[in-house]
Amino acid sequence: MSAGIFKPNVSRSVFGNVMVFLFLLVFGVFFAFPIVYAIITAFKPMNEILIFPPRFFVRHPTLDNFIELSYMADSFWVPLIRYIFNSVLVSVLGTVGHLLLSSMAAYPLARHPFPGHRWIKQIVVLSLLFTASVTYLPQYVVMSQLKLINTYGALILPALQSSLGLYRMMNFMGTLPEEMLEAARIDGAREATIYWRIVMPNVKPAWLTLIIFSFQGLWKSTGGSLVYSEEMKVLPAIMEQITAGGIARAGVSSAAVLIMMLPPVLIFILSQKSVIQTMSISGLK
Repeated sequence: MSAGIFKPNVSRSVFGNVMVFLFLLVFGVFFAFPIVYAIITAFKPMNEILIFPPRFFVRHPTLDNFIELSYMADSFWVPLIRYIFNSVLVSVLGTVGHLLLSSMAAYPLARHPFPGHRWIKQIVVLSLLFTASVTYLPQYVVMSQLKLINTYGALILPALQSSLGLYRMMNFMGTLPEEMLEAARIDGAREATIYWRIVMPNVKPAWLTLIIFSFQGLWKSTGGSLVYSEEMKVLPAIMEQITAGGIARAGVSSAAVLIMMLPPVLIFILSQKSVIQTMSISGLK
């Protein structure tokens, strides 16, 4: 063996590989179980949902739960399509706005040190310690002062200030090589061009992850006390009323849960590689 070359033996035994596989398999089943069970329950008839002890698999699959849900939707004061439109509008606009604001704020913090930038970074990190419920009252006061209560703005604006998205984008942009940005400046590129043509394409995993988490948060948000008229309510608000019907609406509730669950799950499946890459770089697990 030549001097200075050392190749460590990192191979595992067959027993070790089997144990790692079994460990990951158990955890995978553990995390996938709620999703699979929700899908199966949505197609169960009421007699199978109420049976004791409960059974995991459905014996007589049916669409009765979805049909009953459509009948209930016909009796709403506002057409169901309006709730869906409100949810899609709020989720899309809130996600796009959050992506633009977070990335534009993260770029100078990560690549252009200025007086006080360390303090701002510390504030961003400290804000991650607080749950969203802490800001409910201040949000309501601010929206009330801006005359935005019972408007789309009351649902969209609070989503723009999430510090988690800013933290992810800031950490990811900090990993870009400075030589690449300096080469663009030497070629005469302005900062706006560098941000849009160089930085954003190279941090695609970060902003795809941001889209997933932002859309998921907005899609499941009910709006709380920020909206009160039926025309402004979103889909989760009406689904919450349906699921509050108790055991008599167990089947309809299962169908409603499946409908609410599908969009975020599909988006995550399509972008899961980007999520894993961003988590490893940002330090969030």
